Amino acid sequence: MSLLRSLLCGVGAFILVLCVCILCLNLQWILTWFIGLPGILHVTKPRTNSSSQHPNEPLERGISTNQRPLSPLTSTPSPIRVPHTLTPTKRQKTTQKKSESSTKSPTIRPNRATGPTEPPFIGDSYMREDVPQRTDCSDSIRGQIKKTVFGSRFLGHLPVLQWAKHVTEEQYERLSQYPGAHGWGGIKYKTLVETLSVLNSSANQQMLDNWETHGNECSRCAVVGNGGILNNSQKGQEIDGHHYVFRTNGVIIKGFEQDVGSRTTHYTFSTNTLMNSIRKYAVNGYKGPPVSKEMRYVFLPDHDRDYLLVKAAATHTPVDRGPEKDKDPSKYFGEDVSAEKLKMYHPDFIRYLRNRFLRSNALKTKYKDIYRPSTGAVMLLAALHVCDQVSAYGFITPDYRNYSDHYYDRSYHPVGFYINHDLRLEMNLWQQLHQAGLIRLYMRQKKSTD
Repeated sequence: MSLLRSLLCGVGAFILVLCVCILCLNLQWILTWFIGLPGILHVTKPRTNSSSQHPNEPLERGISTNQRPLSPLTSTPSPIRVPHTLTPTKRQKTTQKKSESSTKSPTIRPNRATGPTEPPFIGDSYMREDVPQRTDCSDSIRGQIKKTVFGSRFLGHLPVLQWAKHVTEEQYERLSQYPGAHGWGGIKYKTLVETLSVLNSSANQQMLDNWETHGNECSRCAVVGNGGILNNSQKGQEIDGHHYVFRTNGVIIKGFEQDVGSRTTHYTFSTNTLMNSIRKYAVNGYKGPPVSKEMRYVFLPDHDRDYLLVKAAATHTPVDRGPEKDKDPSKYFGEDVSAEKLKMYHPDFIRYLRNRFLRSNALKTKYKDIYRPSTGAVMLLAALHVCDQVSAYGFITPDYRNYSDHYYDRSYHPVGFYINHDLRLEMNLWQQLHQAGLIRLYMRQKKSTD
């Protein structure tokens, strides 16, 4: 009995001690809670992300979003930052030395983002290729552009044209992620190999492949658009006086020689724009691309049909498949066309022009996959990269409403703006390049009010 009493007393004492301990712990938590009550009761308002973008306004009838008149010097797209290895500044080096001499671990602070992450379809990395300087021109665009606002955008070691050397499995894997003119997306590797293998000479690699015939002069290029501003311009002789004359799409020369000249050395087009021009401008007199001994045909590849037509033209065989199946390429380029006269823009070059020179708001819309610089814009910017001096005629200017869409229009037709191109952005770019002294843009003189 005494043993049982002792056991019960021991258990009771243990329970008592346990209760006291629990009470002390609870009292400490309650005091801590009351001390921290103001902080706990404080409600932090959610922060508004100032960098978040407003939803894009809906497009109306497929018209470009950039419809408001822009100041020529305020619409420049910001240069795209390319990742590179940073060289430590003097201040960074001093901080590094202090960190090394200190016994404490340095505080690591994350770098602040310089801008939003680029979406994957932008792809601002490109093939690099050594491009030899063809002339010793002291006043070349390449030398001048570095001194202008365009210096940070300009890449002088990017291939303008693609040829046999460029088609590899590694490049195919890289470029297949970009659709349309900006890559090889949707084009079979076999098609690329079959086409680019016939573009295997140095002439296919160079835009101005016969420059040695002009000596060591500065290469002077006239780039001629089809704008109505050329009607009654009397610029024909001036245009023909250049070493090279670039034209595009539905170009009509016969009957307009005094205004637009008669020579053509480089004709830029896509198969789609060529076929559309033949259908649409036949009534105005357009029968197809110019044909002459000095002609070079420069394809802007939008689809696989461009590669198929190049192969057919180079091999003098009918197109074997696609929308142009069984068509004879000599119908468009003449009987004497050779592989050396055929050239094709590199998709990296087209994407680079879009990203760095013509970054349109259309890229923020559902139409981003079909947007690209116009064929004329590609032609003019290509000349900027390969010629020493460039004069531009027949391109859109701020007074475009005063002229018809084309110089050969029989009646007035207003300039059309569509979502696949951004002509207003292009217009502002031409003004900026002209003011920077990189191109000489033909503009009508304002009539005197006196």
